[in-house]
Amino acid sequence: MKKQSLIKGSLILGVAGILTRFLGIFFRWPLIMLIGDEGVGYYQMSYPLYMFFIALASGIPMAVSKIVSEKNATGKSEESFMVMRASLIIMLILGTGMTIMLGGFAKPIISFLKWDPKAYYSLLGICLAPILIAIMTAIRGFFQGLQNMTPSAISQVIEQIGRVVVGVGLAFLLLPYGIEYAAGGAAFGAAAGGFLGGIYLLFKYLKVRQAYGIKKVKSNPKIMDEILRVAIPISLGATVGAVMSLIDSILVPQKLLQAGFSAKDSTILYAQLTGKATVLTNIPLTLSMALSISLIPIIAEKFILKDKIELERKIDSAMKFSFVIAIPCFLGLYFMAEPVMKLIFPGRYEGYTILKYLSISIPFIIMAQTTTAILQAIGHYIRPVINLVIGCIVKIILTLILVPIPTLNVYGAVVATVGGYVVASILNIICLHKELMVSINYKDALIKPALGALVMINIVLVVYYKLFSMYQSNGFATLISIFCGIIIYILLIVILGVFSYGEIKDRLKRPKKS
Repeated sequence: MKKQSLIKGSLILGVAGILTRFLGIFFRWPLIMLIGDEGVGYYQMSYPLYMFFIALASGIPMAVSKIVSEKNATGKSEESFMVMRASLIIMLILGTGMTIMLGGFAKPIISFLKWDPKAYYSLLGICLAPILIAIMTAIRGFFQGLQNMTPSAISQVIEQIGRVVVGVGLAFLLLPYGIEYAAGGAAFGAAAGGFLGGIYLLFKYLKVRQAYGIKKVKSNPKIMDEILRVAIPISLGATVGAVMSLIDSILVPQKLLQAGFSAKDSTILYAQLTGKATVLTNIPLTLSMALSISLIPIIAEKFILKDKIELERKIDSAMKFSFVIAIPCFLGLYFMAEPVMKLIFPGRYEGYTILKYLSISIPFIIMAQTTTAILQAIGHYIRPVINLVIGCIVKIILTLILVPIPTLNVYGAVVATVGGYVVASILNIICLHKELMVSINYKDALIKPALGALVMINIVLVVYYKLFSMYQSNGFATLISIFCGIIIYILLIVILGVFSYGEIKDRLKRPKKS
């Protein structure tokens, strides 16, 4: 299977990720129109638990990606399929356990977390998703280890289409029975998407296995031990990130009650934070996550081959790509928060100020993701986990202190999120400098993208206000101004010479066969 360069692989996954995010918005838009912020609040209460499983299990595909890349680099391609077999067994065990927990213990979970009892149906709706997602993510890790991101990208789109069609369809059909039932139907969309995406990936995997001439994959207990040794620290790091979201689902509604809000108003504010603002800030994070996924097998390959020059070049490219994503996305959502929210949620755009201030977290989350991927790819699994734990503690403390203050309320949670990721990203950068002694070219990585982004956002604002005053159409003005901004920013990145042609093609020293 043909390998892809760091930037090409990241872009393929990133474009697919952004497409799935937009499909997710098309999922949430009719959902909000159908069941309102209150119903979305019930749906969102179940979602962090599901995402906690995704984070808990995420170490397996990343470990598979790293190990498969190393096996291929050292000419042990047959063992790559043993890695795949072992990972599938582990993921099935994890997925089955989580499905049983969510389905069988939904009411005790709701009682323990002091959620609204109406969230019960959302937990039931989402409980089948883990076992189906488990199969899909294991196979994705295999393809990522082959440094070909196309199958993973296509499966993401298929998964999201299934989620949107089935989730919205069930929400519509169940709405007459109550918004809590509609929220449960929407949650079931995750299981439908996982099933469809898994079927596609399984078909692609069998084709690749046939191409390699492998009829039966042998069992190797040592490989399972190797996967767990790499996966557990990575999973812990990802779990800490998911805990940051789980903190919001547990603490924010409770602390808003302390601030003097009613139960209904607390649920609505929580929905605006997690069901609207966080969803939109997660769109640019899709590109950075794609970068991290592409980065791990490539960095691992260069590190095991002791190719220091290429290793430094890949790290430099990764840091540049991170800032190229982070800075314009932060500025765009900060200054265009209200128009964007009105475009996506017409008539229900409350919470745009939450989006505005939450966008400040984007550069720090992206930095934390990228530096964590680099450190774990070279075998430093624990340090970034510790850094994320420290960031998580900062977030908890700030949430407990700030959210109960009536004048801050939900904005206290925004400050807490920004603070937590600022700490984690700074600690990771310090660790990266210490472990690899790599000097980052901040002129290309930070200053040039920042200059381009500042020019871009000024032009976007001028275009938006000019078009809006002429046509009195927020949707038209927003779409045209964003499109102009994207074109201008890409041109500026090229003119400023942020990336060289060699970095984009990235064919130097690559083997002809994987």
